[in-house]
Amino acid sequence: MKKLFVVSLLTAIGFVPYYAAAQISVNINIGSQPLWGPVGYDHVDNYYLPDIESYYNVPKKQFSYREGNRWIFASSLPSRYSGYDLYNGYKVVVNSNDPYRNFDSDRVRYAKYKKVRTQKVIKYSDDPRYYVVKGHPHGMPPGQAKKYYSKENRHGKWKNDDRGNGKWKDNNGHGNGKGRGKERD
Repeated sequence: MKKLFVVSLLTAIGFVPYYAAAQISVNINIGSQPLWGPVGYDHVDNYYLPDIESYYNVPKKQFSYREGNRWIFASSLPSRYSGYDLYNGYKVVVNSNDPYRNFDSDRVRYAKYKKVRTQKVIKYSDDPRYYVVKGHPHGMPPGQAKKYYSKENRHGKWKNDDRGNGKWKDNNGHGNGKGRGKERD
């Protein structure tokens, strides 16, 4: 009886980690987000743009907007939104398939964000995670960003004037001493 109990206990313990590991799913799409996207998100499917009551699908790089009673899907916004600034307008992250199907509730729920201009966007972020985004002012190839944002350097801070040249300082002011130029405090 003891052997049966021990065998069943070991079997259960053996399957628990396997089951838990099967449930873990990490989905990061930082590199595919547009420069005008808000900071702080590792994965985004869609943005809702309250000022123009439209959506942007990140994986497809496609806007969805209403034209009469129909939804139009296009790589750019129509001319009627030519005065809209994607960098300044508020973006709401909506991680669902076909978010436009919830347009009526999104329109009401996120109306309070119309004309809100306080959201920081990726282009102006100092977070090294976003350096892999094409066009970022401190952009670097994905391999380089991964190297600098690795386990050894995750507690490091980039110096504002040395970003991108391989220099960093940790919280104690110690740097790696590598890179071009003089190190300044």
